[in-house]
Amino acid sequence: MYCGSCLRDNALAAALLARGHDVVLTPVYTPTRTDERNVSQAQVFFGGISVFLEQQVPLFRHTPRVFDRIWDAPWVIRLATKRQIKVDPASLGQMTVSMLRGEQGFQAKEIAKLLEWLRREPRFDVINLPYALLLGLAEPLRRELKGPVCCTLQGEDLFLDGLGDEHKAESLALIRANARHVDLFLPVSEYYRDFMPGYLGVPREKMRLVPLGINMEGYTLRPQRREPPFTVGYLARIAPEKGLHVLCEAYHVLRQREPIPAARLVAAGYLAPEHRPYLEEIRRKMREWGLEKEFEYRGEVDRAQKTAFLQSIDVFSVPAVYEEPKGLFLLEALANGVPVVQPKRGAFPEILDKTGGGLIVPSGDSSALADAWLDLWRDPEKAFALGRAGAQGVREHYDVGVMAEAAEQVYRSLAVTH
Repeated sequence: MYCGSCLRDNALAAALLARGHDVVLTPVYTPTRTDERNVSQAQVFFGGISVFLEQQVPLFRHTPRVFDRIWDAPWVIRLATKRQIKVDPASLGQMTVSMLRGEQGFQAKEIAKLLEWLRREPRFDVINLPYALLLGLAEPLRRELKGPVCCTLQGEDLFLDGLGDEHKAESLALIRANARHVDLFLPVSEYYRDFMPGYLGVPREKMRLVPLGINMEGYTLRPQRREPPFTVGYLARIAPEKGLHVLCEAYHVLRQREPIPAARLVAAGYLAPEHRPYLEEIRRKMREWGLEKEFEYRGEVDRAQKTAFLQSIDVFSVPAVYEEPKGLFLLEALANGVPVVQPKRGAFPEILDKTGGGLIVPSGDSSALADAWLDLWRDPEKAFALGRAGAQGVREHYDVGVMAEAAEQVYRSLAVTH
């Protein structure tokens, strides 16, 4: 799928390369998929097939490297993942713990491969792990590089909370133990900077904010929309935590509140196999409410389709039911001049406070969400003003260049002190 963390990391690497730095972006588990130019290298470390086999079958922890090359090949991994493999935290607890154990885990052979590659590369000034679930690599990387290690924080708590109590507790204990090998943690939002020290048990003074940023290429302020139907849009993974069911309930309230001549609800985004029943239940409810013909799911969209989608809607909402630390989808909507209505949780309030591109409503309140949409429908000038402010604000505070400059400052400070 198009993964938000991969999109963010690829955009950062591309921006740093454009600023003249030597950057190597190395995929783990699977090749990365982006809707922009992909600057990651072809080689995949910790290939998903190898990691799985080493976790499940002791023999594969000691097989010769010549065999590993077969299932570590990017085309083999892509072939395997075409089946849309279910990624359920509850079933990945043991593997998560093993990875966090690093060289004491079942994937120790994979770490040896990584270190062998590093010995052939020019020395890196800084290495940046993409999330805390890979902190088992911090000590061997620091030992091999004899340089600073930092770790981006961009959504680990949602996965860890899904592991189950035993594996979550063990994982958090291993993260705390490995944190001593990390110089700095780089949360992507003010919310996460304030939340993660307590959650991970990491000192707050080891946190440095590197705000989320997106590439604005191709995104323009859309013209003011006046034609019906009034269109509510959603662009995110189709999953319970992202709140599509809340959106549909709010749309039901909207259609009962006031006789809008014509309206529709359109959704797009990746649908995992395990969440197909969730979407079917939403469709069943829309049929029950007599709104089936007003709801459309457009599937996963590439960059051109995403831009066209955002340019075609009147208001954007992803009413997540958890504390979302990123909100990449929100930045993309704002970049296209779409006014947004979001719940008061996670990073959403700070994004809208900085950009002025929308309205905040109480979390989990379908009626408040519907009322905010009605407000924008009744006052199209207000909706357009919010969209215009959001387009300007997101370029000022969340452009990829702003993210790259913040990361560059952190990396320079680490390189100088080592």
